[in-house]
Amino acid sequence: MKKIILLVSLGLLAVAIIGVSCGGPKVVEEKPVIDTTPPAPPETTVTPPPPPPPPPPKLNESQFQTVYFDFDKYNLRADAKAALEHNYQLLKEFPDVVIKIEGHCDERGTVEYNLSLGEKRARAAMDYLVNLGIAPSRISIISYGKERPVDPGHNEAAWAKNRRCEFRIISQ
Repeated sequence: MKKIILLVSLGLLAVAIIGVSCGGPKVVEEKPVIDTTPPAPPETTVTPPPPPPPPPPKLNESQFQTVYFDFDKYNLRADAKAALEHNYQLLKEFPDVVIKIEGHCDERGTVEYNLSLGEKRARAAMDYLVNLGIAPSRISIISYGKERPVDPGHNEAAWAKNRRCEFRIISQ
């Protein structure tokens, strides 16, 4: 009987060992988790494009100085040469500007005479600018004679203002 008890004890022991290894809680091996989501892009600040450059400066007709003449003359006085030298500097600073020089006269004299005198005044101003270095292709002339007075008066002060050359911008 001792033998049987020993055999049964050994059997129970064997069953217990087998039961623990087979039927007990299973140990699951943990596999490393691999993150497959793409990494977030690095934070960048979007800089706006630079502002467009300012438009190039433009020449205005009001920047030109008017050239004045003596009665019945088209020769350039000292003040006329100074005005033309100022206008030359503007034309030099804006090399793409093309101008028209308008010759004007006072109301005295015939239409034909004043048209001729206005043209001579405009040509004298043009020749002076060309001699300073402005290309002749950038300058045209026209005479309005006595047809476009700046001052409609009928006295020496008005006539002095009307004997002139004015500068118009044709293109820039």
